[in-house]
Amino acid sequence: MALQKEIEEPMTSTALTFPTPASLGSIDQYIQAVNRFPLLSAAQEVDLGRRLRDHNDLDAARELVLSHLRLVVAVSRNYLGYGLPQADLIQEGNVGLMKAVRRFDPERGVRLVSFALHWIRAEIHEYILRNWRLVKIATTKAQRKLFFNLRSMKAGLGSLTHKEASSIARDLGVKPEEVFEMETRLSGQDVALEPQPGEEGESLAPIGYLADPDDEPAQQLERAELASRRSDGLRRALSRLDSRSREVIEARWLREDEGHATLQELADQYGVSAERIRQIESKALKVMRSQMAGL
Repeated sequence: MALQKEIEEPMTSTALTFPTPASLGSIDQYIQAVNRFPLLSAAQEVDLGRRLRDHNDLDAARELVLSHLRLVVAVSRNYLGYGLPQADLIQEGNVGLMKAVRRFDPERGVRLVSFALHWIRAEIHEYILRNWRLVKIATTKAQRKLFFNLRSMKAGLGSLTHKEASSIARDLGVKPEEVFEMETRLSGQDVALEPQPGEEGESLAPIGYLADPDDEPAQQLERAELASRRSDGLRRALSRLDSRSREVIEARWLREDEGHATLQELADQYGVSAERIRQIESKALKVMRSQMAGL
């Protein structure tokens, strides 16, 4: 209500003689400019809303947007604590305002200022969640609720007590464990993967101890080529075996979808003893090893 009251304070000027905010050079000039745009009465909003809805009148849409730009500026001030430029917050909020204007129904008896607040905040929330950290910290509805309310609900700068966490969880409809998890996420800081200019030693940065030399492109290519050569060599070695020996090796060692056959299973299949199957397998493996020795 306080925010809406601030927005609805009358200002004196005319939009026709004032420069478009986008042509101004600084954020301070922009804020001064949008605060001079005249406010609309309820009757004017209804008339402009009908023109936009019924005739797709873009001039009507422009007047609705310009008269509420100060609302976006006021909302953006509530999110300055996240360390993001106010100009960017305002820009995203303006996107939400334009969406609200497009969806505004003049027949519902609701002022645009009340309807637009939801859309402005939603766009600013999305922008903050995308840009506040490199790693996303709020991906579910409950996490988003905690992200935007936890700081204001904490009693001080210290860590939360179990009593405070339980109280916040009860007010927001989440579990105390989720409150503690979000507090940990908010207190963490992004760490540069590589050393920054002026820092000592690459070994102190995560790149120094997180890098896996076995996963470098050269090693990956070498392993892929070796695996390819071994696969080709295996096929050539199998081709040197007689049909029964090849079938025994495939059944004993190369089945993927089924389990490996036992000596007795193969003995029953070929009508010989298990010892004979073992001898065939041993001889075939010796031949294959000699064929693949150079790989």
